[in-house]
Amino acid sequence: MHGLELKGVSKSFGNTRAVEPTDLKFAKGELTALLGPSGCGKTTLLRMIAGLEDPSVGSILLEGQNITALPAHKRKFGMVFQNFALFPHYSVRENVAYSLTIGGVDKRTALDEANNLLETVQLGGFGDRRIGELSGGQRQRVAIARALAQEPEVFLLDEPMSALDAKLREEMQVELRLLQQKLGITTIVVTHDQREAMTMADQIVVMSNGRVEQIAKPQVIYHQPANAFVADFIGKANFFDGVCKDGGVLVGENFLQTASNFRTESPVRIAIRPERAFIDFDPGANRVAAKVMFVRDLGPMREYHLQSDIGPIIVEHAAGETNPELRNGDATTVRLPPDALQVFPRYEAA
Repeated sequence: MHGLELKGVSKSFGNTRAVEPTDLKFAKGELTALLGPSGCGKTTLLRMIAGLEDPSVGSILLEGQNITALPAHKRKFGMVFQNFALFPHYSVRENVAYSLTIGGVDKRTALDEANNLLETVQLGGFGDRRIGELSGGQRQRVAIARALAQEPEVFLLDEPMSALDAKLREEMQVELRLLQQKLGITTIVVTHDQREAMTMADQIVVMSNGRVEQIAKPQVIYHQPANAFVADFIGKANFFDGVCKDGGVLVGENFLQTASNFRTESPVRIAIRPERAFIDFDPGANRVAAKVMFVRDLGPMREYHLQSDIGPIIVEHAAGETNPELRNGDATTVRLPPDALQVFPRYEAA
């Protein structure tokens, strides 16, 4: 049985529909990322799950029990907000113990349990410090420990890494994922960072304009996007507009063989990941003439920005791969393998 389930849940504010009717299942013990651009409805959806917003329509079930009308403080859900909402006049230990003492646990027991939780989030020995003495990553761990003190059935995090610098954010993504796996708590994370979602999640829910675009495991989302929006939002992709012909797509004057079949003459958008395109001087199908406009050396990866007969193309080669040394202004040829070309109806890319 799924631990948490949404059935036809939607939310409107006046005449504005923030979340379209949504069906979602969150498996027990798994981490799900709600991913999408700002304003897509992901935080509103999380707030409805938490009990901080009432759904306009639909129901929320936990272990088969309808909790839609249950107040937030009775749901036994742990939640970490973007700003962590810690008490600066309390010590670290007192911050963690707070949620226990308001629940009726005596202060001594609560402080002892707080020490145990601080060990769990690798902050043993920090209990007597003030919040102002901690780094951003340490404050995040305190917020997580405080939420875990409630022994939540579901753990909810709203953009928990957004205030951290890039390096610390990546470290904390791994730490949080390891902690979640260790504790086995059903967890939902709201994020607009696709790398964060790919790093942490068992399941990703991609959203736009209040609508769920795709629900799948990270690698499926990346390699088999449901539409052009998902292909564009997750990772990098080259896009070309064309018209379907028998066996492929006509892009300008260039015919590209594809593995997908659409109705002849229908307008489509083609996507290909930069790592699936190749600089290749050999003759053959799906080659397009191109000119090097810029070379970006990223250390483990070299990124070629090209202008081609069908538009701009980015090609990525891993360091050490056999490929020609190209410079700005060099003429070359790009090969676009048919099985790497993803074809979508063009209206989905609008």
